[in-house]
Amino acid sequence: MPFLAIGAAVDAHANGFGILNAFEAPTWITWVVTILALDFAIWVQHVVTHKVPLLWRLHQVHHADTEMDVTTAIRFHPIEIGLSMTLKVGLIYLLGPPAAAVLLFEVLLNGSAMFNHANIRLPLWLDRVLRRVIVTPDMHRVHHSIDRREHDSNYGFFLSIWDHMFSTHVAQPRLPHETMPIGLRWQDRRPSGLRWSLLLPFQNPKKTDVTKP
Repeated sequence: MPFLAIGAAVDAHANGFGILNAFEAPTWITWVVTILALDFAIWVQHVVTHKVPLLWRLHQVHHADTEMDVTTAIRFHPIEIGLSMTLKVGLIYLLGPPAAAVLLFEVLLNGSAMFNHANIRLPLWLDRVLRRVIVTPDMHRVHHSIDRREHDSNYGFFLSIWDHMFSTHVAQPRLPHETMPIGLRWQDRRPSGLRWSLLLPFQNPKKTDVTKP
């Protein structure tokens, strides 16, 4: 899937599409703008998937994992993946970023997603330093809490600056990380099955409480 974004950047450059292709700018500026713009777009998209009920029905597949680890980073419904890539490709045509910068962003995004979903604990001092810029495992674990206030926070995947900037950052969960319930309020073992998870967005809300994070 990331190669679609890179291919879009190549095509945009070849045809002169996008803001960055409309004028000359230092390479480092185009790279910084690319990474910031794409990461902010992913952050906004994540917020929207929590606020719009129809999109939440898709995104809840990601939150239905009760044992958060590196595999949670790729636990997304295929329809949500397609919608996300459509948004990203559209933004790339609008922005016109260098293909190499898009490649770097995809590496950073996917690498950081696996890192901050990993079942690891960083020293508190290191966590405090890192989360000023990037999302750490403890920071993102709060986002997977069943507590609504914690669940609607810490939306970042790579950069943490957007959560700090828009006051959606929650430093620590109400309960200790070791005992904090992860998943959905109605959680049971059904989402561990692939078929059931793929069909989850289409289930009767009365049977699964899918509108409740």
